[in-house]
Amino acid sequence: MSLSDYNFSLPDDLIARFPLKNRRDSRLMVLDCYEKKIIDSEFKSLCRFTAPNDLLVFNDTKVIKARISGNKPTGGKVEILIERVIDKWTADVLIKANKSLSVGAKILFESDQHAIILSRSEEIFRIKFSIPAAKQIEKSGQIPIPPYFNRLSNDSDIDRYQTIYAKNSGAVAAPTAGLHFDEDMINQSLSSNVSHAFITLHIGAGTFLPLKNKNIDENKLHSEHIQVSKSASDLIARAKKNNGRVIAIGTTSTRALESASKDNVVLPYQGETSIFIKPGYKFRVVDALLTNFHLPMSSLLMLVSAMAGRKFVMKAYNHAIEKKYRFYSYGDAMLILPKGFK
Repeated sequence: MSLSDYNFSLPDDLIARFPLKNRRDSRLMVLDCYEKKIIDSEFKSLCRFTAPNDLLVFNDTKVIKARISGNKPTGGKVEILIERVIDKWTADVLIKANKSLSVGAKILFESDQHAIILSRSEEIFRIKFSIPAAKQIEKSGQIPIPPYFNRLSNDSDIDRYQTIYAKNSGAVAAPTAGLHFDEDMINQSLSSNVSHAFITLHIGAGTFLPLKNKNIDENKLHSEHIQVSKSASDLIARAKKNNGRVIAIGTTSTRALESASKDNVVLPYQGETSIFIKPGYKFRVVDALLTNFHLPMSSLLMLVSAMAGRKFVMKAYNHAIEKKYRFYSYGDAMLILPKGFK
């Protein structure tokens, strides 16, 4: 299958560049994959589509101030996007500059601080900071809002480009399906006898990189760190035993759960994953998915298509454009129910 099979044209005014006033005010499109029905709803009505014994699985990663601006010694501007911190002094990063930088090059920051490029592997550079990496990030970093916002980050992004349950620092992008939840929505689902579990997948800078190869099967994803605790695996086992659905809150939760599964059982796991879920994949654990609307020709759109079918997903996206849903990170939500309603 070709990358172009996942392309679509999106009017610029449907890109949600700023969050709504209230998290829960987003719209919700529900895909009943069994009946092939598209239902227009509201996110605040999410509990209408869940049932007792269902389990919502959230990604509790926390976005760090991963975008750092600097300069070349000649004065040219350089922008660094942290991929991950390796140790006290070093990090893997993406670098944006008017000309590519070489190994050994110096990047200057404020207050006479700097970084040296140690090595490069494809798009990823390894750099060493002159002060501890965590201090440089805290001192100079900004919240790394997506490039399609086409604006600088502001104070509101510090709060809103972060889930309310974010706990474990390490992501350079938010698990955006979770941005719709406020305290009331969390409590509302719990009061409906729907349980919650938390896993961690630290979203890397690779999430901003486009797929290169026209043939989907020739593409690979960057590795990301995940952690699935025993308590989370126990909650998943209990939900399955009680005929509840495991509903992944976001594509990152989906990838973490499927990576940690063996023989259709989620086991405690801590390590790396580069799992690429695309049409033809057989889901082992995840029964339903809450997600946002994704970029054309992205790996996330392919994951959604693996669950709901490419033709149905593209039909739903055309419907979303016609009905003026808001797209991408600060946009509206989609709930995919492969087996329809319970």
